[in-house]
Parts: sequence; C-alpha cells; structure tokens
Amino acid sequence: MTDSKALWDLYRKLLFVEERLGFSLDVSRMGLDDAFLKKTDGDARRALAEMDALEKGAIANADEKRMVGHYWLRAPAIAPTPEIRSAIEDNLAHVRRFAMDVHEGRASTEKNGRFENLLSIGIGGSALGPQFVSDALGGTSDRMRAFFIDNTDPDGIDRTLGAVAATKGGLDATLVLVISKSGGTPEPRNAMLETARAYAAKGLSFPRHAVAITGEGSALDRVARDEKWLDRFPMWDWVGGRTSELAAVGLVPAALQGIDVDSLLTGAHDMDAVTRAKDPLKNPAALLALAWHHATRGRGEKAMVVLPYKDRFLLLSRYLQQLVMESLGKEKDRDGKTVHQGITVYGNKGSTDQHAYVQQLRDGVSNFFAVFVEVRRDRAGESAEVEPGVTCGDYLLGFLLGTRRALYENGRPSLTITVDSASARSVGMLIALFDRAVGLYGSLVNVNAYHQPGVEAGKKAAAAVIEIQRKAVAALKKGGPGATADEIAVAIGAPSEAETVFHVLEHLAANGGRGVRREKGETPSAARFAAG
Repeated sequence: MTDSKALWDLYRKLLFVEERLGFSLDVSRMGLDDAFLKKTDGDARRALAEMDALEKGAIANADEKRMVGHYWLRAPAIAPTPEIRSAIEDNLAHVRRFAMDVHEGRASTEKNGRFENLLSIGIGGSALGPQFVSDALGGTSDRMRAFFIDNTDPDGIDRTLGAVAATKGGLDATLVLVISKSGGTPEPRNAMLETARAYAAKGLSFPRHAVAITGEGSALDRVARDEKWLDRFPMWDWVGGRTSELAAVGLVPAALQGIDVDSLLTGAHDMDAVTRAKDPLKNPAALLALAWHHATRGRGEKAMVVLPYKDRFLLLSRYLQQLVMESLGKEKDRDGKTVHQGITVYGNKGSTDQHAYVQQLRDGVSNFFAVFVEVRRDRAGESAEVEPGVTCGDYLLGFLLGTRRALYENGRPSLTITVDSASARSVGMLIALFDRAVGLYGSLVNVNAYHQPGVEAGKKAAAAVIEIQRKAVAALKKGGPGATADEIAVAIGAPSEAETVFHVLEHLAANGGRGVRREKGETPSAARFAAG
C-alpha cells in the first residue's frame, strides 16, 4: 500500500474543499491516478457539456420527449421559458402560504381545529425523499408530527393509521398528503382509499383533510377538484420522481413539518453553482462520477456502500438507492446496445456498521467501494466527556477514521464526504451533489439516467397478475367441485399461468372473507380451490 507520507500528499492533491459551503470531498483512497484522470478528462468534459445543455432545456428523456428540469427548482432564473420560471416561483409561494395557513389555523380541520399531524402517502421518489428529509431535519419542536405510508401492505397501513389515531386529536387533527403524478399508481391509490375509509369509519370527511400533489389533469387531480379537497399542488412532467424532493413533492411536507425549505433550496442552489465548474478536478460531482467509474470500471462491477456517521442521515442510503439504481440500472445504452449497466447501493450508518457488515467489507469479498459521510458538528450544544478529554462525538469520528483506514489497508476503496452540520442547507447540498453526479456518470457510461423502463414493466406485470386473479375468482364462482390451479388456469384460457393462479388463490384462501376455500391435496400444488 502507499506509505503515509505519499497518501497524505495524494489527499492534499485530490481534496476538494469549499469552505463557504462547509463541504469537502476526499477521493484520495479511490485509486484515481494521473493516468486514469488524463484518460478520462475528455469524457468528463463532454459529460459536463451535456449537463450544461440539459440545464438549458435540451430533451433528456428521448422516450417521452421531455426535458429534465429539477435543477431549475433551486434556480428558477435559469429555466428555459418564462412559463416554467413562473410555475416554479408561484408553486414555492403557494407552499409557503399554505404551510403558514395550516400553522396559524386558517386552514383548519373539519371541526375547525388545528392540524397537528401530517400523513404523507406516496411511493418511490414521492416517499423516499420526504422521509429522508423528515428524519434528517425533524425534531421535538416540529410544527406537525409526520407519518408516512409508502406501500400497499395492509398491515403496514394499519400500523401507521393506528399510530396516527393514537395521537392527541387522532385522525381529525391529521392532514393527509396524497402524492402521485398520475394518480393511478397502485400503492398510493390503495393507501388513499384505505385512509379515506378510516376517516369515514370515524364519521369524518376525508376531502376536508386531504391535499393532492399530482399532475395537472390526472385522475387524482380530478378527484381532488371534484371532491373539493383542501388544496392541490403540481407535479410537472419535467421533474422525475427520484429528483422531486425540491419540488412540491418534498417541499410541501417539509414546510408543514416546520423544516426550513428556503435553506434546503439555498443549499442545493449553492452546490449546483459549485458543480457547474468545467474542470472535472475542481467539480465535486464530476470527481464523484469519476471515482464511481474507476471503482466499477464503468460496468457496475462494485457496489456502493453508503456509511453516514450520523443518525440523522440513516435514510440517506435508501434515498440514494433509488436515485442511483433507478437512474443507472439500464439494459440498453443510448445507442440501443445491450450493456446491463448500474451500480448497486446499500448502507446503514456508522458506527452501527462496526457491529454489522464491516467485517465482510474489510475481510470478505472485495466487491464494493465505501462512501463515508462525516458531519463535523456533533450536536447543537456542548458535549459531556465520557473519558477525560473524549466525548461520544470523538469516538464517532474515531470509528469513521479507523474503519476508513482498515478498509484502505486491505485494498478496499473509499471516498469521504464531509459537511459542517446536519442542517437543511447541508441536506440540500447533498441532494444536489448526488443529483448531478448521477447525471454525469450516466453520460460517462452512455446510458439515459432520466428514464425508467424497468419500473413501467413491473407495473404492467403486476396489473397482469391482478387480471389473472379476477378471472380465476370468476371461474370459481361458476360453482362445481374444487379445482386445482392447473385446472383453473386451463379454464380461464391461460394454461401457462398455473403458478400465478396457484399463488393468488393461496393468498385469497389465507385471508378470511375473500370468498376462496382451499382443500389440501396430496402435494401443495395439488390443493383444490373452490368458492366459499
């Protein structure tokens, strides 16, 4: 390995520091030697030029013929049209005004009380970003208690609604955000219907407690308008779900919770300015993308393990998991060539990881690179000593530096991102940094980071399963003796779908009141199903 003096020299050479932002990036332990940097300089500069064109309104998502404008959200003045600029500015004013109306009681509950709770219903980017920001920046002084439903799991929905109902004021004191661009995505639609039933069971009007964040003219937008929900906020087609945290998707719940959304936007705006630098070595997003490229050989050969040494950043890895994997996980490149690209992302937090999977990271299979996230400020006040001259925060840094060293000594690459504090501004900076790094990496490996055909394929497959379920249940209702999954599949004209029929009928039979009865067979697959 490199000796300490040489490593210190490399650290000083490659360290990016922006003192005005309280931010630094260290890629000295990623193996970025001069030969690699020289070889990739032209590609990196081309990626930066593509990013510049993107910010000026170039069509980025060729599949849907649309622009990608999440960068405009924190700098409306650079939007390519006056209409888009006005839409962004008007929406931000709307967010501020609505949050103030709720906090001051002008927007009140059905019984004219104050809203104390916030229940946000969404999936994917409509949940992961708001959850990350809420957990990172929330606290005991929040203006509203935040709850989230982010799945179509009935028990999960019950747990969350139960937790909301147990608060002072319960459902009546709860404002519900329903976030869905189309309004037809099953998970938020199902959760919305379940939540509306819970309100009705309490004799409450769901529309008097509901706000929609959706595309103009969507199914959800029409419902919210027709039922006279409390308010509606836009989701624009030029903002993708995984990059929507600084649009209404993230700003509305954050503002209602009492988080400083202006500082979030300021942090992102300031990081955007830094990451527009044309020299890759003076651009932290470009440095990140190059480090990823080197570690994975541009083919996703290693996973990204996100290790924030701050409890408030626990959900950062989940947020980045979607941002990175949905953006970069593509079968085809931009020329239509099959490439199967992507970078796997997982993580937890330090120093929890010292007692979890760091053992494998150091001594096991070398199939990853680590992303350490350091927060310099330990807490708002002073810290007591746990040993003479040593605090809990000192130990936390010791674990970070010790793990970093242990990995490096065993040939495991890592990079370190440092911010001064876990503040709204620093969270905005991190969001903007990774937004741009993902886009630049996509350009480096020639994939479209702004579409997600695999997600749509999954939705279509799920819809097909539901249709098979409908047909199978209809066949059972025709009466007669019980039938096996194979026989039912033949009866509905889908003999190749016997396994799917088996699974859906097993599920229905396991849940009382679904109208399906199961009789045990000689083997599990020989079970017979009948209506009843």
